[in-house]
Amino acid sequence: MFFDASSEKTQEKFLVVELSGGPGERRLYAQILAALGAPLNPRGTIVSLEQTTIRLLRAVGVQVLVVDEIHNMIAGSWREQRVALNTLRFLNNQAKLSLVCFGITEAREAINGDVQLARRFDVITLPRWKANDEFQQLVLGIIRNLPLRQPSILTARGLKRILRVSGGVTSKIFRLLNEVAIEAIETGTERLTDEAVDKWKPISEEEAALQ
Repeated sequence: MFFDASSEKTQEKFLVVELSGGPGERRLYAQILAALGAPLNPRGTIVSLEQTTIRLLRAVGVQVLVVDEIHNMIAGSWREQRVALNTLRFLNNQAKLSLVCFGITEAREAINGDVQLARRFDVITLPRWKANDEFQQLVLGIIRNLPLRQPSILTARGLKRILRVSGGVTSKIFRLLNEVAIEAIETGTERLTDEAVDKWKPISEEEAALQ
């Protein structure tokens, strides 16, 4: 929390990064610097990246570092995983910030690779969405915030399709609806329909398996 004198409000500062690809000290620092909007020297040493990252995190006043897709950590070798986990622990200590990590079930396995780091986390498991009123309200809430010019019409058929291909995973529900909305904008239909949801094809093999 910090006090902004100009607005006379107490605010929080979050920085969100996505752990794309395999783990790595250089990759993690590069992603943090990119999220901070800082230029990256491709020839910079690990030490210079480390010092620049810590300096900017402190200067900006980041208090919470949110790492998404943390399960990608296990894509690397044991040594790469250890280095990446040590880097997170280092940032936690040196920048005096809190860590929040998101990922699928394997994320717990990734974090548990560092006992000292794992002790700093409280594990919260989010249940998958089911075919009920709460799921319907979630979808309707997402649709209401999409920049579409025409009112969308989804029946029970469309909702069942969304639930089935997403497996009830929140991030996949958002991705599906966003991609269908982009298609609607590009084609000029400007709305979501059951037919548009039916035509949506997943990109990854994991999502295709849910078809």
